[in-house]
Order: sequence, then structure tokens, then C-alpha cells
Amino acid sequence: MTRIIAIGEVMAEICRKEDDFSVGFAGDSFNTAVYCRRMLPEKCAISYVTRLGPDPLSEGCIARIEAEGVDAALVSRDATANIGIYSVATDTAGERSFRYWRNQSAARKMFTRPDDTVFEAMAYADVIYFSGITLAVLPPENRRILLDWVKAVRETHGIQLAFDSNYRPALWEDRKTAQDTIASVWSMTDIALPSVDDEMDLFGDADAGSVANRINAAGCTTGALKRGAEGPMPLGAHPCADQRFASATKVVDTTAAGDSFNGAYLAALANGKSQYEALKSAHDLACHVIGHQGAIVPPQEVKTS
Repeated sequence: MTRIIAIGEVMAEICRKEDDFSVGFAGDSFNTAVYCRRMLPEKCAISYVTRLGPDPLSEGCIARIEAEGVDAALVSRDATANIGIYSVATDTAGERSFRYWRNQSAARKMFTRPDDTVFEAMAYADVIYFSGITLAVLPPENRRILLDWVKAVRETHGIQLAFDSNYRPALWEDRKTAQDTIASVWSMTDIALPSVDDEMDLFGDADAGSVANRINAAGCTTGALKRGAEGPMPLGAHPCADQRFASATKVVDTTAAGDSFNGAYLAALANGKSQYEALKSAHDLACHVIGHQGAIVPPQEVKTS
């Protein structure tokens, strides 16, 4: 695995800090790309695919992507739309509440045509990563175009698909559409990275074992079922034995727990690590990240490979 491409929506994040506000950039797939890059060896590359506008916040976002060492060459621009924006507040338990301004986000205009030039560039990837949020923010036709391309390129180029369902009901047209779409994606996923709560909420599974059995039956090669403090459960055709993992010692902000896990897991695979090593590396990073404020912790806080 030498080139990973993550696809999704990155937004401007407005946070209150004492009597002022600060602006950052985050989004589930972008967070994963950043953490993956920080833990990848130099010989491996990660690119980010999104669409931004001509506004100053979009310019700042491009600068942030590049500052993280993530390739921004596949970021397209839209003269008629801007970057999505959200504000965030954190309670005393570390849980966050959000307000969004994303209906006119340029990212919603990705993949409007089957002959979009970005598809040719993405065909050189070893792994394509996206989430249920990536799919939910796209209009139905754009979503279909992306998934048709993924299905074809897995067969013709041997590209692996890594997927996290990351179910957010408010973003989907309806529950049935989300179920049908995500079930179809699981059937062509190689590296499965779901969270147990999302899957149980969407599909009504009784417990983690039921979720794991359903996703394994869909045909994934490897992956992890994220179970929060309980630690990950291995997924795939030949998973390692279920292990115990230490819980986080401090919880400040739960944002990006799953995103950081996904990034570290993909980086571990790129580093040739075993399934257990990948699970431990990913769980350890997620525990570290939730002990800090914000989705993306300072670079010096992450132990790189």
C-alpha cells in the first residue's frame, strides 16, 4: 500500500475560546487523512479529494491540508459555492454539540459526471477511503456516479475500498436510503471500519457480535468494529482473536475518536503491521486524541511511524 486517497467534506470549524472565537478545519474523512499521514512512512502518500470555493476560508483550508503533508492536488474549486461551516460547543463530559451551515457547501457538487477528471487521477490509488458522511452529503445522482466508479475500479485496477458507515440520520434523505446505500457499500468493502453504535442504530443489530457477523458476511478482508471504551473487535475473513484494550485514562473531547482510529489503522496496514498491531495502534491513538480538545491534536502530540 503506497497511495491512499480519502474523499469527503472538510469544513471550517468555529470554536468559542473564552471571550473570542477561533477557526479551524475538520471533517470526518479529513481528520482520518491527517492522522493517517502523520503515522505513515514517508514512502507512502495520502491525498484528499474534496471541493472548495473561492472564499478566504477555502484558501485557508487548502493551506491547512498542505501544511499537514496531505496532497491537495485533487481538491477542486467551485466559483459559485463556499466551504461548509459549523460551530461547536463542548460540555463538561467532553461531548460536543454542533450547528451547521453546509447546504451550499461546494463539496456537495463533487462527482457530477462519470467522466470527471478526478476519477482518472484516483485510479492510481492503492486504497480509497470514504465514509457514510461522504455519501450522505452528495446528491443521489452524484452518489451513484461515485459508487459505480468504485465498483468498476475495484474490478479493473484492484483498488481496495476502506469504509466507515459513520451514520448521521440528519444528512440522509431517509432511513431506507441510508440502509440500502450503506449495505451496498459493505458488499464491496475490503477494509471495514464501522462503529458499533452507528451500525446498531441503522440496521437494528442486537449486539456487536451481530454487527460483526453481518459485515464479515458481506465479504470484507480485514478491519475493525469500533466499540468505544471496550476497544475494537477484529473483522475480516481471518481475524485475530478478540483482545482486551485499555480504556482512555482521560476524556476531554470525544471528537475524532473514530476518525483517528481509522487513520492509524490504515497507516498500520501500510506499514505492514499485523491485525493485532493495527488494532492496538489505532485504539491507542484514539484514546490519546480524546484526551485533548478538538478534532485534530497538535502534530507533536502524535507519535509517528
